[in-house]
Amino acid sequence: MYLKPILVAFALFTTIATYSQATQSADKIAVAIADRIISETPYTFVNTKTEQTYTSLKNVPFSMDIKVQNEYNDWHYTNGVLNIALLELADKVKTKKYEDYVFKNMNFVFDENNLGFFKKQYDKAFSEGGWRAIRRLTWHMIFRAKRLDDNGPMGASLIELQMRKPNSAFLNYINETNDHLMYAEPRLDDGTIARLWPHENTIWADDLFMGVAFLCRMGKMTGDVKYFDDAANQVLNYTKYLWHPEKQIYYHCYHTDTDEHGVAHWSRANGWILMAQADLLTMLPKNHPKRQALIENFKQQVSGVARYQGKNGLWYQILDKTDSYEEITGTAMFVFGIARGVREGWIHKDFIYVAEQGLKGMMTKMTDEGDVTAICVGTGIMPSLSFYYNRKTQENAPMGEGPVLRALVEMSDAIKYSEISADDQYDKIVIKK
Repeated sequence: MYLKPILVAFALFTTIATYSQATQSADKIAVAIADRIISETPYTFVNTKTEQTYTSLKNVPFSMDIKVQNEYNDWHYTNGVLNIALLELADKVKTKKYEDYVFKNMNFVFDENNLGFFKKQYDKAFSEGGWRAIRRLTWHMIFRAKRLDDNGPMGASLIELQMRKPNSAFLNYINETNDHLMYAEPRLDDGTIARLWPHENTIWADDLFMGVAFLCRMGKMTGDVKYFDDAANQVLNYTKYLWHPEKQIYYHCYHTDTDEHGVAHWSRANGWILMAQADLLTMLPKNHPKRQALIENFKQQVSGVARYQGKNGLWYQILDKTDSYEEITGTAMFVFGIARGVREGWIHKDFIYVAEQGLKGMMTKMTDEGDVTAICVGTGIMPSLSFYYNRKTQENAPMGEGPVLRALVEMSDAIKYSEISADDQYDKIVIKK
């Protein structure tokens, strides 16, 4: 639980509830969101018992009660996506402060005093209570390094940062993540990344992004084609295991032990897959032997997901269930992927209309002040649709802000939809005698 004063939290809630929808351009809203995030990031730690705060843990007496005070300073895959989005925003608007923010956050984490303090907490908790005991500790994921949630997207964002601002601590962590993904991450016999829960060797749609985000950036940074080969195989294998050919969308999971798919076509799960494909195709060498197969796979998903867009431009929490709520993270991932696909020429330019309608829908869940609502909370896998129907939503959280920023950046200079006029085509129709 992150500590935020009750009155501030209440004021934030009422502010979001009373603001009207966003009306500014995509790039201006992106800047508003990013500036709000910067203003809300304190770079502080707190003792949860004494309420004393610290800006550094150097010479602070050891205590198991000290935590990072704000989620933007935490180590979590959602901040990895947010970091990537902020770096893309920095490039788009030519404003260095967003790159500097990511760099400052990572320096805050990798400061030897801060990191060393929490490593002591981690070691003590693990020795006394094992894996369950470390879950509530600050930055436990950076030390645990047992799953892609721990290191995939955060490692991917560090690669992006490393290519801009080389740092030995960043590179060491990147190499550790590489070793985990290439040699320790659970996989099926055909190399497909799989988790050991909720069933052993369950394929999660989410993990396509968690793994591919890192792999394609390793390929970009090192020039080693093995990373692109692995990423390409993951995309095509995930489609083999998770694609529903009749509905033309992906399942959230596949249990290899029971040969059964999960019950839901969860929106964000499908979004993770599309965003992973867009990242890979952006960085994949033009002459890669599987490039065309990947483009066809991307086209297939865009064509399928477009058929589930709601009347307000948003996609539903469960894609094929119109009685589930409209949700922004899946929508943002689809808008990002479709706009990127049009810009790069992977899909027909007409699909930009789908992205435009998606952006209009997103505007109803955001404000000009940079608030983002309708963000589904973190969601695991359960064998009941009611679980997905009843997931709570949150506001102003990295879970949604990263995908939303990526969509806004991509849409900020996207082409506008235009159709061929029938009047301009009539002369092509000639009566043949």
